[in-house]
Amino acid sequence: MAVVTMKQLLDSGVHFGHQTRRWNPKMKRFIFSERNGIYIIDLQQTLTYIDKAYEFIRETVAHGGTILFVGTKKQAQEVVAEQAQRVGMPFVNQRWLGGMLTNFSTVYKRLQRLKELEVMEQTGSHTALTKKEQLILSRERIKLERTLGGIRDMARVPSAIWVIDTKKEHIAVGEARKLGIPVVAILDTNCDPDEVDYKIPGNDDAIRSAALLTRVVADAVADGLMSRASANAGAGRDDSGSDKPEPTGQLATDEPLPEWERELLTSGGQSAAGAPVEAPAAPAVGAEPAAAPAADAPVQAEAPVQAEAPVQAEAPVQAEAPVQAEAPAQAEAPVEATVGANGTDTPNA
Repeated sequence: MAVVTMKQLLDSGVHFGHQTRRWNPKMKRFIFSERNGIYIIDLQQTLTYIDKAYEFIRETVAHGGTILFVGTKKQAQEVVAEQAQRVGMPFVNQRWLGGMLTNFSTVYKRLQRLKELEVMEQTGSHTALTKKEQLILSRERIKLERTLGGIRDMARVPSAIWVIDTKKEHIAVGEARKLGIPVVAILDTNCDPDEVDYKIPGNDDAIRSAALLTRVVADAVADGLMSRASANAGAGRDDSGSDKPEPTGQLATDEPLPEWERELLTSGGQSAAGAPVEAPAAPAVGAEPAAAPAADAPVQAEAPVQAEAPVQAEAPVQAEAPVQAEAPAQAEAPVEATVGANGTDTPNA
């Protein structure tokens, strides 16, 4: 599905190229014809390349990437700022500072300085300074705002850049190529197509042409943002869905567990409490009856609660009181008493 129609391209003058004496021979394959000393760009190819660039930008943004809008020529300054702000992307519509990509660490420090100056102005902490110092800080803030205001929220180098007029923005294109950042740009008949990864043959001088193509790129970014949001929402549903089976699985396994818990907490606990009481009586009858309940315990239930019953059956060990029943040895005392009596009687006799 085409994101832009042929009529829109014709109405915006995208098909007009440069004069025949100002052209790059590498652009020959994108030229349809020559008319009145001006090259006419093949809009059929333009539509094809627009679709490719649109898909690339949409996928890049959908996977969490950012697109840097670059257009410092007067025809593009306003539209670049407008469309980039519409989709929340960084932009550069004033002078391109050398090293903005290749030396981003230094640029990031200047961004922090800009935010610091803005905080000072908002909180009014600069009022304690002299008027001259306040004026110096104000001028510094205005300068940083003008050159770096469009990238104030850019925390790292972008995933791709959108360029209007690669001849004028050759420094930005060179830095992007050095870092391996994909370049999406409008290619007029005087541009070098080898410098651009995703090329869109068209007129980069007309305001309407630049506005139309920049709007298409912004729409691709918006589409990617929507895809990213839906993917995140889907991931959230998957996470919540994966959580749902776990509770249901737990409930399925927990359905019999209350019975075991009840046996453990009620009948098991009561039997555990009653076992020590019966244990003393068991030794009086004999050790064999105590073994019989131990054999019955696994038969009554296969639950781990009953497996603890043998531990309770060890209570007969405490019932070794029969060893204390050897008190008949004390009963011999009367015998000794009689012997003693006889002994006493014997000497007396």
